[in-house]
Amino acid sequence: MPQPYLPSAFGVFLAPYHRPVRDPALQLRRDLEPVTELDRLGHEEVWAGEHHSAGYEIIASPEPFLAAAAERTGRIRLGTGVNSLPYHQPLVLADRICRLDQQSRGRAMLGVGPGRLASDAFMMGVDPMDSLTMTADSPEVIVRLLRGETVTAATDWFTRPGERIRWRTARRSPDPGRGRRSWSTAWACPGC
Repeated sequence: MPQPYLPSAFGVFLAPYHRPVRDPALQLRRDLEPVTELDRLGHEEVWAGEHHSAGYEIIASPEPFLAAAAERTGRIRLGTGVNSLPYHQPLVLADRICRLDQQSRGRAMLGVGPGRLASDAFMMGVDPMDSLTMTADSPEVIVRLLRGETVTAATDWFTRPGERIRWRTARRSPDPGRGRRSWSTAWACPGC
């Protein structure tokens, strides 16, 4: 009799929905509690997203939240799910991810996308109709920066004149069972 498929690894996307009238500092502390429990239970990864305008999701920048989670956990990988690329200069985002990777002792994962809420784009001064093009402009530059390369690049919305980040990603010995560690970028284009 065939064995049913059983996943060997588990991960969670944390969508911290909260009522806007509640204390955000307390809400963020409470959002860290499930991350520590997931680490204790052996989950492989947790992802936290970036939102600015809706009021219900209160993590505007996933890196500080994940850095706090890194200080409370020991093995779970910590992913940005996602950083909205049109809102970030590639150099600044790569630098923040490297700092998170250092603070988490090599457990950072980078997830990127165009941003989901048009209201977020408007808050950032980005035309939502341009967000997919802007998203496509960034991943190659970010990956090259994360590799430690000096990058020269120019688009309609950013210019990188021979810059590199000063931080390097954390170096860890490979963890058996987790496979090879890599940075990856992906996004979905609904209706494309």
